[in-house]
Amino acid sequence: MRIIKTVAEMQNVRRELWKRSSVLGFVPTMGALHEGHLSLVRRARSECDLVVASIFVNPLQFGPGEDLAKYPRTFEEDCRLLELERVDVLFAPEAIEMYPTGSVTTVTVSEVGDRLDGASRPGHFTGVATVVAKLFHVVGPTRAYFGQKDAAQLAVLRQLVRDLNFDVELVGCAIVRDKDGLALSSRNKYLSALEGKQALVLHQTLLQLEQMIRDGERQSIALVQSGMETLNSAAGIRLDYLAIVDPNTLLPVTSAGTGTLVAVAAYVGSTRLIDNFLVT
Repeated sequence: MRIIKTVAEMQNVRRELWKRSSVLGFVPTMGALHEGHLSLVRRARSECDLVVASIFVNPLQFGPGEDLAKYPRTFEEDCRLLELERVDVLFAPEAIEMYPTGSVTTVTVSEVGDRLDGASRPGHFTGVATVVAKLFHVVGPTRAYFGQKDAAQLAVLRQLVRDLNFDVELVGCAIVRDKDGLALSSRNKYLSALEGKQALVLHQTLLQLEQMIRDGERQSIALVQSGMETLNSAAGIRLDYLAIVDPNTLLPVTSAGTGTLVAVAAYVGSTRLIDNFLVT
């Protein structure tokens, strides 16, 4: 696996790859890799000629008082895991490389970027859209792979790709869970043993709503009320949002039809976790 630290070198490699007319798969990450990330790499490996991954803890998407300083950084172990998955190139720049002194340009995806996590974390999706736009420009992928767990992020990035005419296919991949059902996240490392058990109520609540939908309840107001009762009565949980929305616009819908996104965000102790499912 070739490890690249600079934009210029990555762009040179990109030009080499383009000459081969290769299908280039790209998996952008912030490191602290887990099975969820590796599932994206495996999907890319199965569908593309070459796979590029990136590790970059993007300071622009962290707000004041958030966990930028303590975000887990496990670079050597991450490299080992990516090599085992036969990643061809790892792009791992420093912040000064991605945002040189004097950089002032950002990318804001209005409206959709202000909903769900965008409402709870003002400026977060501007940081996400800016770094992803830069990564797409530098890496030049044919396909880019993202986890469905970050459903709001996927909606923002789909809008970004449409609006800025990026020649890249976004591939959303299924949520990967641990044996108890908790959606895998790098932030799960923050949870104590007790908090890890308390966090299971997020997935349990989604299963409850999924069963209600299968049983015929489709009205969003009834589903949200039921879910909020469960979450608000659970120990150690501070609810951020529980929403039933269109997966592309993130606007609320009155009825949970096929393809509707049911999403939750909550704090378990001081750790903010997200989860969701698409109605089938």
